[in-house]
Amino acid sequence: MQKIILDTNVIVSALITNGIPSKIVEELVIEKKVNICLSHEILDEYLGVINRKKFSATKEFHLYAEQLIYQIENFSLMYLPEMKLDILSDKSDNKFLELAIESKANFLITGNTKDFTIKEIEKTKIVTPRIYWENYKPQ
Repeated sequence: MQKIILDTNVIVSALITNGIPSKIVEELVIEKKVNICLSHEILDEYLGVINRKKFSATKEFHLYAEQLIYQIENFSLMYLPEMKLDILSDKSDNKFLELAIESKANFLITGNTKDFTIKEIEKTKIVTPRIYWENYKPQ
């Protein structure tokens, strides 16, 4: 089974749109067609972002977001990356590369093509949600 990592922007997009990120989360992660890899540091980022004022404008949205993060946490393979990297211009995004190496994930899915300037780290392909959905999603 594929192992994937979801950048925070994919989670946020899944929460606020009905596009490809929501399909990845609902049809693949929640339906357990892929294994999602997670670290405590990334989980903290997910929670921090959904707790920002702009995302918690309504109580209903906030409850839905927390429920989704809780499901993702429960379905995830948890890792504690030991290696610290300094590769990306946005230093806070290096934790995703660290998890990729530790988990040996197949894919790191991100919409952040500005900061994720590399296409692969070790054996983990770094792709956009659309590229993943159109070319790599499990059937």
